[in-house]
Formats: sequence, C-alpha cells, structure tokens
Amino acid sequence: MGRYVNTAAAQMGPISKSETRRQTVGRLIEMMREAKGRGAELVVFPELCLTTFFPRWLIEDEAELDSFYETEMPGPETAPLFEEASKLSVGFYIGYAELIREGDRKRRFNTSILVDRSGQIIGKYRKVHLPGHDVLQPGRVHQHLEKRYFEPGDLGFRVWRSFGGVMGMCICNDRRWPETYRVMGLQGVEMVMLGYNTPYDHTQHPDIDSLTQFHNHLSMQAGAYQNATWVVGTAKCGIEEGSNMVGQSVIVAPSGEIVAMASNIEDEVITARCDLDIGKRYRETIFDFARHREPAAYGLIVERKGAVPPPI
Repeated sequence: MGRYVNTAAAQMGPISKSETRRQTVGRLIEMMREAKGRGAELVVFPELCLTTFFPRWLIEDEAELDSFYETEMPGPETAPLFEEASKLSVGFYIGYAELIREGDRKRRFNTSILVDRSGQIIGKYRKVHLPGHDVLQPGRVHQHLEKRYFEPGDLGFRVWRSFGGVMGMCICNDRRWPETYRVMGLQGVEMVMLGYNTPYDHTQHPDIDSLTQFHNHLSMQAGAYQNATWVVGTAKCGIEEGSNMVGQSVIVAPSGEIVAMASNIEDEVITARCDLDIGKRYRETIFDFARHREPAAYGLIVERKGAVPPPI
C-alpha cells in the first residue's frame, strides 16, 4: 500500500497591476474548487500570487510599495480562501509579499505558507536565494529588483509533518540551488512545494535566457531525483504587464520524471496521485544518505545545524 497525496498545481495566468486582491482570490478559489473536484487534497499556488510581479518596476513611493504586501495572513481580503479551504477540506501552499513591523523598522520578505485541510497555517518559509538587483539597471525594459524589495529569508529550509508525509517549501530562484533540496533532503523531505514567477529575459544574456524553459525543468527534476522527493512547481505565467513569463508548471516524481505538466499559459489546474513511498524506495537504495553519502570526502563536516568548513 502506498501513501498517496492527491496533489494539484494551480498555475496562474497574468495578474494585471489594476487587478484587486478580491479578484485574484476569486481566481484562486475557483481553481481550488476545480482541484477538489478532481480529488485533490493539497493545492500548490504560485509565488507572489496575490498581485502582479511588482519587482519589475522601480517604486519609490512608500505607500505604493506597501500596497503590494500582506501585513497579516489571513487578512480581510484573503480570508475567503482559507474559509473555502476549510469548507472543501483542501490544504494549500501560497506565495505572497510579507511586510512585518519591528518597532519603527519595516521588514519585507518573499514568503510562502503551508495551510492544512482545516484552513490553519502550519508552516512558513521566506525565500533565501533572491535574484536580481537592489538598484535600477539602466536599459532594461523590465527591472528585477527583488534584492531591493525583500530581505533574504531568515527561517531556513524547514520541513513539516503533514498530509501523511514530510513536506517542504521553497520559492522560485531557490529551485536552481542544490542546497535548497539537500538541506530538506537531509531532513527526510518527501514533497517540496515551490511557486515561481520567471521572466524569459531575467539574465539579459540571450544564450542563457533562450534556455529558460530547459533550466526551469532541469533544476526541479534534478532536485527531485537527487533527494528522492516529489517536487510540485507552479508558475505565474503569460504576458503580464508586458513581461513574458514562463509557464510549464509541473509535478515531478522522485524518479525525476515529470508526471503532469500545464499545457497553456493561463489559469490551469494539473493533478497527480503522488505516492510518497516512491521516494522511500529511492532513499533506501540509490540515495541512502547514511550508507552512501561521504561528506568528509568533499571537505565538509556535516553537523546538525548544517555544513561548516573543516579546521585548518
């Protein structure tokens, strides 16, 4: 008998700058209902999926910038999504811009949360690997100012026991870094959920940008296989405020195989019946870290809290 999690990736088409939270949440609820109709018990939404991808612009007005962030979750405009999740008994992952206040200081993070089937938040992650720049880049049609608008995440790569397995989260550019998956893999992760907003012109080097779709799947498939975990990657995609963003949302098995993929660049729900025991078989054979992994051989002493350089 396998341990199955009926999982959906709820890809989103463009969100215009003028679209309200209420309208966007309505789209999320409709996809959640569709996922439930297909038997899903867990829905993975994209990164920053409550607003347009605002880091593409230089925003100097503080009030305008703040308008893209959530100061509470759920808040008045997002509460209907949590209520619907509880009503349908469907859990979800969702990405958003988080603003917290510590005294007179504002802190901003690119954040995701994991919500259980009763509508309760059970986990939070803040994006670690921020791409782009912190200052205006002359000559770019669209900016990529995540380093200006967010701090690097301070919660680490944790895992949570829920949905019958060990769940982990990351966001967008995190998927390109092997340590993202490995830190969770060392904690026995069985499903990694990640949302992304990836434009085709993110590096401004045509030879790299032309391979964006290939690199998108390559990183998720490698992370899944090398860490014996399911990976659910969900895009916000299409032409959003003139920026062309990658779709190809996928559900990837621990074998590295893509078992479901979106076929358009609009709102679309894809589903898969994910057997968590597939990952267990890989962890007991090829990727049995305890038997086969030799961290000392590559100059690292692995401790409980991570990897540190050996003494000189």
